[in-house]
Amino acid sequence: MPVFDFNSSPDKKNYAECTYTTFRSNESETSAEKPILILDNSSRKWKHHSCGIFTNPIKRTTFEFKEEDGTVSADILQIDARFVSLLRWLGENHINVRLSGENREDGYAVYKIREIAFGGGTKLSAEDGFLQFMIERLLASSAPAEEREDEDQAEEGDGMKLTSLQSITDFMTCAGRTLPDNIQLWARRNLAVARSHEVSPEERRHAQRALSIMMNIQWKSNYFEAIDPEEARRILDEELYGMEKVKQRIIETVIQINRTHTLPAYGLLLVGPAGTGKSQIAYAVARILKLPWTTLDMSSINDPEQLTGSSRIYTNAKPGIIMEAFSMAGESNLVFIINELDKAAAGKGNGNPADVLLTLLDNLGFTDNYIECMIPTVGVYPIATANDKDQISAPLMSRFAVIDIPDYTPEEKKIIFSQYALPKVLGRMSMKESECIVTAEALDAVIEKYSDTTGIRDLEQAAEHIAANALYQIEVNHVSNVVFDAKMVRELLG
Repeated sequence: MPVFDFNSSPDKKNYAECTYTTFRSNESETSAEKPILILDNSSRKWKHHSCGIFTNPIKRTTFEFKEEDGTVSADILQIDARFVSLLRWLGENHINVRLSGENREDGYAVYKIREIAFGGGTKLSAEDGFLQFMIERLLASSAPAEEREDEDQAEEGDGMKLTSLQSITDFMTCAGRTLPDNIQLWARRNLAVARSHEVSPEERRHAQRALSIMMNIQWKSNYFEAIDPEEARRILDEELYGMEKVKQRIIETVIQINRTHTLPAYGLLLVGPAGTGKSQIAYAVARILKLPWTTLDMSSINDPEQLTGSSRIYTNAKPGIIMEAFSMAGESNLVFIINELDKAAAGKGNGNPADVLLTLLDNLGFTDNYIECMIPTVGVYPIATANDKDQISAPLMSRFAVIDIPDYTPEEKKIIFSQYALPKVLGRMSMKESECIVTAEALDAVIEKYSDTTGIRDLEQAAEHIAANALYQIEVNHVSNVVFDAKMVRELLG
């Protein structure tokens, strides 16, 4: 539901005469019924698409329409409070825009603003979709609690990347209040360093790089929309055979999120033999939560600095893996899949990587040595996998709800092979099930072949091998289908 709160917005400092009021809205999409702003149309109705500029804010707050009969001005009557700084920036820099709107009784309701040919504008960052980038970010934010006169503020992104100091500065000016308070302060300080001529070029370069990383992350709130439990169950059944205990725990998590609209305090730790689908469970949860996911492989991390990054005092300093994961995801809410958590304690002299994980898992915030700013982690949902939980320290174990995943029985493996693995492979190869038939005796031979291995990876590879062989015979020998018996399977799989 939209939140509307009409109040005066004088902006006396920058405008000789303010003609508008602001309204507060948390809408993420715009339309004629949910506009960005409303212009006066009492003396003239405006076209659906109209071009012009917002006035330089030294006079009335208006939009100057470029019409066939010349330039005609219309007062701004109302503005979504999230867009006040953006419209001021557009006016100060004389940026030509095209409005899309509809005439209503209360005015011309503008629901789209797009940049057009530069026409003498001076802000390089207004090109290449920058304006649209800012608008999308503002729509993704909540209404500001109050109007503030901050000059230096910041934001983030996905499709476009903020890299130049000009684009970062402009974005901070227009959309800075959408950032968490500590990151706003951090951004102002780093921008001052990046602009300064009293520090070394290396310091300026590091500050600009850190700003670019932080500004291109969408810092989301910790409010999570309700999830359909039936859809969640469908995804789980589609991805996993059996594992009712695991599915039950995930559905419980969904119901908890629906009640609290926040993530649970504990992540999931999936413990079981290799190949039992632990990573597949994690991907399914990310799909259910509609969050991006990233993977940390603890077996390849032997130095805490790989996770925390290196200090900017070094020429080759860079962020750590955790910060890079936020950057790659483009947002602060994501699923962290921590593979082989039982290998996390294998530090080699410079500290223990497991200790770094504790700060990530506590939801109190994570600080990267390169970025030098506390990153909110309340939107991070950790799912860890391990083969041997006895190798995991007690502090790490206490951060997870532990689920033991046993190996599959021979009967379960038969069902997984015949109803999941083989049909999936056939579909990927654009083959019909009637083209590749595995008899009951052949199925027994497949299961017997891999009776001494855990998990189902070998079964999936066997399905791939059998299907590929069937396709080969169909294409080369021109047969309509292939029926595999036990002997054929034993010879094919060695």
